[in-house]
Amino acid sequence: MLKKEWRYFLLALGFFTRIPVPKFEDFHNDELNQSAKYFPLIGILVGLAGALIFFVAGMVFPQSVAVLISTASTIWLTGAFHEDGLADSIDGFGGGYEREQVFTIMQDSRLGTYGALALFLALIGKIQILSHLHPAFVPLVLVVGHALSRLAAVWVMATATYVKPNGKAKPLATQISGTHVLVANLFGILPMLVMLTLLVIFQHPAWAIIKLALFSILPVILAWSWWRAKLLKRLGGYTGDTLGATQQITELVFYLGVLAWSAKL
Repeated sequence: MLKKEWRYFLLALGFFTRIPVPKFEDFHNDELNQSAKYFPLIGILVGLAGALIFFVAGMVFPQSVAVLISTASTIWLTGAFHEDGLADSIDGFGGGYEREQVFTIMQDSRLGTYGALALFLALIGKIQILSHLHPAFVPLVLVVGHALSRLAAVWVMATATYVKPNGKAKPLATQISGTHVLVANLFGILPMLVMLTLLVIFQHPAWAIIKLALFSILPVILAWSWWRAKLLKRLGGYTGDTLGATQQITELVFYLGVLAWSAKL
């Protein structure tokens, strides 16, 4: 069983990052369903990489430049996988009216105006928000944001139906069991619990810790609910691109909530 789980973890790692993994000659697309529970764990690893690069870059450059370098590094590490999903999704929803029109635009490899604007605003938003946080807090926030946002994508999978557009679709995890959702929750929520625990250790007031939980998690829940409702209304479910958009949207609003919390201290 451990050997199988290690295989599923490596599949998730190879699917969502550029980190080299062994080549699986007998790979089947449905194995991605087994690896879906590790998506938030991949987020932890990506967040840790971004946090490390931010820390190193911060010893040389101003915080805004260190954030830019860190953001660029995580984009490279993931192959802009989720950013591409955001751009394609917003292009489709912005330019399409009927369901099939949305699918057609989302499958177009060209970048449209809606997608370009969404991508630009999302990246600038992340960089601006993280640049205004206390530098000692940024590494923690990065790890939590990457893990929690990937958990949000898992929850879309768990509560909506995969809708396959016409034509050839990329391999994608399309089903996740209740047990696997619990495992994903563990990896997705654990970094948040660690961050809150550290605030307790460093003797932050209880009211400040409770407000952080509310300010950071509530926007994620609201954004996730709004986006999921839009997916159900416009598409009847989710696609791989819309899961990437889910990750990007919830990551951004999480950072925004943390910034709102820090401004109130």
